[in-house]
Amino acid sequence: MFIRKALSPAVLLGMLSALPATPRSDWDAGHRDVQHVLLISIDGMHAVDFLNCSKGLTGINGGSPYCPALAELGESGVNYQNASTSKPSDSFPGLTAIVSGGSPRTFGVYYDVAYDRVLAPPQVTTGNGLAGGACAAGKPNGTTTEYEEGIDINQALLNGGAPGAAPTDGGVASIDPQRLIRDPFNNCQPVYPWNFVRDNTIFGVIHENGGYTAWSDKHPAYSSVNGPGNGKNVDDFYGPEINSDVTLPANQKAVAGVTTALGESCASLDLASSVSAWTDSFFDIRCYDQLKVNAILNEIQGKNHLGTATTKVPNILGMNFQAVSVGQKLIESGVKGGYTDAEGTPRQELLTEIQFVDKAIGEMVSQLKAQGIYDKTLVIITAKHGQSPIDPNRYLPVPGHSGDNGISPATLIATDLPSYMPYSESPLNPTGIGPTEDDISLLWLNPGSNITTAVDLLEANASTIHLGQIYYARSIRSMIDMPGLPPYGDPRTPDIIVAPNVGVTYTGSAKKQAEHGGFAHDDTNVMLLVSHPSFTAKIVTAEVQTAQVAPTILRALGLDPDALRGVREEGTPVLPALQLGHGDDR
Repeated sequence: MFIRKALSPAVLLGMLSALPATPRSDWDAGHRDVQHVLLISIDGMHAVDFLNCSKGLTGINGGSPYCPALAELGESGVNYQNASTSKPSDSFPGLTAIVSGGSPRTFGVYYDVAYDRVLAPPQVTTGNGLAGGACAAGKPNGTTTEYEEGIDINQALLNGGAPGAAPTDGGVASIDPQRLIRDPFNNCQPVYPWNFVRDNTIFGVIHENGGYTAWSDKHPAYSSVNGPGNGKNVDDFYGPEINSDVTLPANQKAVAGVTTALGESCASLDLASSVSAWTDSFFDIRCYDQLKVNAILNEIQGKNHLGTATTKVPNILGMNFQAVSVGQKLIESGVKGGYTDAEGTPRQELLTEIQFVDKAIGEMVSQLKAQGIYDKTLVIITAKHGQSPIDPNRYLPVPGHSGDNGISPATLIATDLPSYMPYSESPLNPTGIGPTEDDISLLWLNPGSNITTAVDLLEANASTIHLGQIYYARSIRSMIDMPGLPPYGDPRTPDIIVAPNVGVTYTGSAKKQAEHGGFAHDDTNVMLLVSHPSFTAKIVTAEVQTAQVAPTILRALGLDPDALRGVREEGTPVLPALQLGHGDDR
């Protein structure tokens, strides 16, 4: 049985001040419990996107709100307008912050593709080119780390190549252990995604207390949400591969019977020559996301994610949407998504993605009501990351489509100081996975490299790399943790972080006009709405972090937020100003 305590006004009002270390047992029994939490990440959804779509913009949808489902949730929700994601604002650390209550300082995740000075290369080369190599047991090795589609058995398939799996049923079984990096201090065993993460998660705490848990995301690798252990803290994990090949007949057949929340048939996928992955098409990404929407709808009905077996309604369930992120970034065959101005007025392609996501969330709310559990469900809408820049006039790709806008920091170091950069990180490695650069540059250097020399080189070429701000040594230690080998430093912390000027993205791609990962406001300021039918609508302008979602969820379910290592180590508080009404307006 799920071990929990009843939620009363006192519980949520208690979020406003110091919290007890353990759940109380004397809550007002006359009030309904929160027995379920629906957690949604709309990747890329800025705070201003929610403001615009819920209030309406002149010239868009006749000036009326264009996200009515989200707007309705806001009528009984607390809207945190100054919420910040993790830094870096990549999907992997962004997701981990939301479910762990920590930051890279404790959970040790910096990017899907990063570096570790201790761990060893995979046994065989990954699908994205991280080279297989030797593992020298009992001593630090050093390797680029990859937790995205490259660790799938077959990344071209929606199901990731999991043996015997249904065509869309990607998950833990899709992971190829030979493509996982290895731990030289654990007999060179593969490091599964959940054990790469150092902090435990809400899924682990809820599962350990008898709760039933579910999560859907874009890669099998994002089974990392399990947190350390045996990979079974998420009872129902669903991760169809987003970077699988849309043009494969098996993948086309898998979604042929799917209808999006906007009523679109996925029997007619966009198969243009420029489209390979689901993220290459404004339309195809909606079909992909609908797979996870359908999983949520099934789970709300007490079924597994495919709807093929009866289970029970999860105490925690949720998913990420990719449609808005694609709508912001993509240029498809010359057609641009994104915004028309710095106010965040969406172009038609982005508008459609927002309307799709809103309609899909409306379907989830309707299903909660149909099952009679809406009043027992806390709904949290946020985002792993934003997208930068909102203002289309600020975007500058480096080196750019024609290669004449400068060079990236990693390219500069690899060219002028070739011995400084690990080969697995070098942009000059013709078959490698490449450096960690989007609208941020994370640089790991070989042992013995002179950090000051590398920084001086970057500073001397500030205009060429479009340098905005540079972090190293003490400036990194104050923000994250000291780089280095244990016990003197963290083997995963970058030696240097370069934040470029706002709007700069280190890319040569002609398909994008924005990116995320950096520290800029548009990267980090995301939507955060906590809704329950008993709440009074409120706007909170105090600064909060998406990491506060994790302890808030545990407190709402009557569990102890301090059960999370990230919360204990970093002092992450529950979100403020939550209430059940009763005249309280704090």
